[in-house]
Amino acid sequence: MNKKEIAEIKKNFTEDSGFFTVGKVLSAVIDSEKNIAYDDTRLFALMPPDESELVLQLLKKTLSGTLGKNLREYAFPQEQYSEGGSQKLLYDLLTSKLADDELNKQYLSLIAQKLDYVSSYCVFTAHCTYTALKKKSKNIRLEEIDAEPSLDYNFLITAFCPIDLRIDGLVYNDGSGRIEKKAESDRIVGQTADGFLFPVFSEREPDVNSVMYYARAFKKPDLSIVEDLLGCEFTMSAPDERTTFQRILANVMHGSLDYDTITEVNDKLGEMVAYNVNETEPAKLDADGLKNILWSIGAPQENLERVKPAFSAIAEDKPLTAANLIERKTVVEAEGITVNIGSDSTDKVKMQMINGKKTLIIALDDDVTVNGLNTDEIAQPSTDK
Repeated sequence: MNKKEIAEIKKNFTEDSGFFTVGKVLSAVIDSEKNIAYDDTRLFALMPPDESELVLQLLKKTLSGTLGKNLREYAFPQEQYSEGGSQKLLYDLLTSKLADDELNKQYLSLIAQKLDYVSSYCVFTAHCTYTALKKKSKNIRLEEIDAEPSLDYNFLITAFCPIDLRIDGLVYNDGSGRIEKKAESDRIVGQTADGFLFPVFSEREPDVNSVMYYARAFKKPDLSIVEDLLGCEFTMSAPDERTTFQRILANVMHGSLDYDTITEVNDKLGEMVAYNVNETEPAKLDADGLKNILWSIGAPQENLERVKPAFSAIAEDKPLTAANLIERKTVVEAEGITVNIGSDSTDKVKMQMINGKKTLIIALDDDVTVNGLNTDEIAQPSTDK
């Protein structure tokens, strides 16, 4: 799925959309000992409005965030469609529309067995239908949809929500009219931490060979969901991509990696992402792309020749998401000193060798503060002999 396809499903993921319906919702509570403490399957339309609204919000959160960071698409390995495979189970759940109790229990048992959550959590899985026009039109009205070629995109969406145990605290007691300590603990369903969408919506068709995984904490995705529950091969998280890129650049520019090279490469990556901002797919950096960037900033030929071998050895020739490689600020560190440089001020800083020592030279504006105080003047070097 690309950015536009995700945005389309998210936009219509509301009861106000005439193109979207929610069928049955499977709910469960799984405790820290991997026991299914509660499970239930209900028609969404029969839920109390205040409850259904909250459930819809938790499910919709699974479509939020940035593609390539919070949202990552994974293809199922071929063996996952055989009997006992996760893709086969999800497909059977999809076709049953969550109406098969035995299949639902099998699904929840698999979740309880595979997930590595350290505390109790809720699972919400809904069967949804989005009536998608074959050709996307901005001006189509609901009453005109029968005249347009369309398909019903049926999908499952799952949200995993930790349960927060709240014991301490003061409450206002309506009966006594006083503020007093809570008499009992509350178990509150928290915000969606992880989730997934199956099948994906690609080129206006469902694709059962892939799943879209969501992680609120994109720096620490839950591998037990991606690998153990879904049976997919995990790809690098955003921080992992940045670390991989830093290793590649250090390898390629070994012996000649300096301040100018680091900041100029970062600027070029920013230009690459900005140029691609209106595209449906995130900009990717491969070996050829890095080679072009280094060539454009004047890197020697011997360094350019190291790019492909380094990309192959360190990244296994897998392209990296360009937006995940950009440093929003430049940090120069030495023993006892840390200098933070904004992305629009890197040209004011130079690193030079003076008297045999690496020296940082910073061009300052007229207004300079030290510890929050304005400096009135700059001391001039002494001319005494």
